[in-house]
Amino acid sequence: MRNRQAVRILSLAMLAAACGGSDGGSPEIFYEGYESAIYSDDAHWMCKKGLANDVCDQSLDATVVAPDGTLTLEPHVPASDPDFDCFYVYPTVRLGTEGNAPFDGNYDEEIYTTRAQAARFGRHCEVYAPLYRQRTLTATGSNNGEIAYADVLDAFRYYLGNLNEGRPFVLIGHSQGAGHLRRLVAEEIDGDPGVRDRMISAILLGTTVEVPEGADVGGSFDNVPACRSSDQFGCVISYASYRSTVPPPPSSLFGRARPGMQALCTNPASLSGGAGPLVPYFNIVDDSQFSPANPRLAWDDDVVDPPAIATPFVALPGMITAECAVAGGASYLELTPVGDPGPRADDFGGDLTPEWGLHLLDASAALGNLVEIAAAEAAAWHEAH
Repeated sequence: MRNRQAVRILSLAMLAAACGGSDGGSPEIFYEGYESAIYSDDAHWMCKKGLANDVCDQSLDATVVAPDGTLTLEPHVPASDPDFDCFYVYPTVRLGTEGNAPFDGNYDEEIYTTRAQAARFGRHCEVYAPLYRQRTLTATGSNNGEIAYADVLDAFRYYLGNLNEGRPFVLIGHSQGAGHLRRLVAEEIDGDPGVRDRMISAILLGTTVEVPEGADVGGSFDNVPACRSSDQFGCVISYASYRSTVPPPPSSLFGRARPGMQALCTNPASLSGGAGPLVPYFNIVDDSQFSPANPRLAWDDDVVDPPAIATPFVALPGMITAECAVAGGASYLELTPVGDPGPRADDFGGDLTPEWGLHLLDASAALGNLVEIAAAEAAAWHEAH
């Protein structure tokens, strides 16, 4: 009995030391005092504590549309004193051949995408979203990805060293942004127990996180496992979305891994496995080339003069079910529309080519689930620390 008590006391002491500084007091500041010529300038941030015209600190109110057509206003109330941060990296939004998107002040697509994918996390966390010189979609240069990653790394180190103040954090990224964060986790976090302990989770959507077949850790990361419950932390959520009736073809861009590996799929509707309902949030105000949404998306085509939706977002809980699937050598998140007899829409848009699948919906289709998972994981992190 004494041995068990001694082990428990030692374990608690080690946990306290990991969560605090070397003296068990204030938490360690990683990259403390880190200098960045780019990210010390507020002009290179879209979301940041104290930022004027913060993209994530604007109206995000939503109208919730029930299957029977009932409308309920859902005001967005940002956290007043959040106890964790969210660090977000947006996907490819520049489609040209210039190689790397310049810091040119023309950020309409970056702003739209950040509002659509990340701003709602501000209900629970302080959102930090840097601008970066992303690799453009049709770039031909060999170094474009390195330039983009260098910006993401620079922003993250500046954030940790000057803005984070020792709080735990969630990483959020989609497509190219998720790919850069996957590399950042592998190179900056996975092998460092201190920084890894500070990471609540990494939400890496529309990219491939590799794991050995049938396993939850290994492959892309040596130490960071898949998130399989909402009270887990220090883990990763990742998937690529495809319509249930259009599974990934052999030429699919997502859901595939090297021999002996498979693409990780963690279902945000049911992290432990099986199927579950998603809670989609769509931005229906901002005009963007990447928006699958419009004010009519909530209604069946045969509904004449549907009620107007005055909020910038619409939520359609239970409109889509999700389940991880393995087929044709691909591992992916299978999305299925849920038809009902009411006036609410029975299907959703956002389909690209079969190779791309429902890439546009990776974040929006499960946004309500992901926001609440981040909050639950953060609560579990704080309880353990």
